[in-house]
Amino acid sequence: MIEISKAELEVMKIIWQYSPCTASDVIQHLTEAGQEWHDRTVKTLLTRLVKKRALKFEKAQRHYLYSPLIEREAYQQQESESFIKRLFGGKISPLIVGFAKQDKLSNDDIKELKQLISDWESKNVEDKQHD
Repeated sequence: MIEISKAELEVMKIIWQYSPCTASDVIQHLTEAGQEWHDRTVKTLLTRLVKKRALKFEKAQRHYLYSPLIEREAYQQQESESFIKRLFGGKISPLIVGFAKQDKLSNDDIKELKQLISDWESKNVEDKQHD
């Protein structure tokens, strides 16, 4: 499991969206997003992410082009599972109940959850029929 800090995650978001990127590209996109970080800070974060094997790079003339080694969806899945284990003992229902009680679930959220449950139930019925 790769652990990524909040600052590193901001860099990863840029890389996921615009890869391959140079350090200058990352700095420019962060600046456009209202984050004024020093060039050396961004380069340090890129180096750390390469060491953690979250990024790879290749030399293109006088620049390094950075690309992700981990997919955004895989990282989100890893972090979601970790979060649910730490805060809710691995059970997702208290999280959903908490959002529902605070009216934080939109109609689209509810529709998507219902569809996920329906798909999951259909898959489990099919799996049991093949056993």
